Amino acid sequence: MASGVVVEPGVFQLQTRDLPVETPDGWVLVDICAVGICGTDYHIFEGKHPYLEYPRVIGHELSGRIAEASGEWKAGELVVINPYLSCGECRACKKGKPNCCERIEVLGVHREGGMCARIAVPSGNLYRANGLSELQAAMAEFLAIGAHAVRRAGALEGERVLVTGAGPIGIGTALFARIRGADVHLLDLSEARLRQASSKFGFDNLHLVGGDILAGSLTDGFDVVFDATGSARAIEAGFPLLAHGSRYVLVSVVKDQIRFDDPEFHKREAQIIGSRNATAEDFETVMQAIREGLIDTDALCSRTIPIHEIADQFQLLANDRDTLIKAVVTL
Repeated sequence: MASGVVVEPGVFQLQTRDLPVETPDGWVLVDICAVGICGTDYHIFEGKHPYLEYPRVIGHELSGRIAEASGEWKAGELVVINPYLSCGECRACKKGKPNCCERIEVLGVHREGGMCARIAVPSGNLYRANGLSELQAAMAEFLAIGAHAVRRAGALEGERVLVTGAGPIGIGTALFARIRGADVHLLDLSEARLRQASSKFGFDNLHLVGGDILAGSLTDGFDVVFDATGSARAIEAGFPLLAHGSRYVLVSVVKDQIRFDDPEFHKREAQIIGSRNATAEDFETVMQAIREGLIDTDALCSRTIPIHEIADQFQLLANDRDTLIKAVVTL
């Protein structure tokens, strides 16, 4: 089967791999329908991911159909794949937090991903995508990242919220914060991204990096700041934007150390909250929001690309992220 492989930093190839025909007990074969490409895949391509060994079949934003009837699953059922494979035995798993399992393996990162015709997945990592299209189901994972971050932040009704980084994860976070009743602001380096956030998703409180964001009515800061930039410098720049009694949710992960002014942070009695991956609850939140028309997946999907064309276009996609929200590879 054709498989999308990052051979080494800067080298993406379409290689032929064996089609899986057998599975361990409790695993299910899934024929992949669509694969979203996200920042993690670009970071792998650029050699910036902290948890990866090359070569790697990428792809963790996945929809597919059950290849063979197995247990509760019927052949042909459309499913969303949760790519976070947990051990079920560590302290985090036993506390119902498999998203931060001590021995987590993420498809497309720690083990081979799903940019291929077929993949074997634990049955518990599959969710029925009733009422969704194959493309919509492939977008559930990246939206679940934002939904999880918003859930981590707690009650947001009437809160003033800033999302830094208006890429796919930032937009997803902003959408779910708005659904939860927050007054959402977006901050980004790119005017094009901010214009897109306005024209496609109706966000009006837009701020360009370099401006005085705390001017006027915003002088007392934000109740919640979400960082979705992947930049240590941007994360550090977010601390002065926190209001007293606020929360700082770090959605992105960086290799660098983060530094901040402790007296300023302490007097605010602010909280730093890590947000990692997503759980079944978040996937269900996303799918229900799509079913109810609360998320415009057509606006999120910038391009669809057949798998046989992706090798020629991957570098171009990596270079064109200013206005690219989500590219989806179809099989």
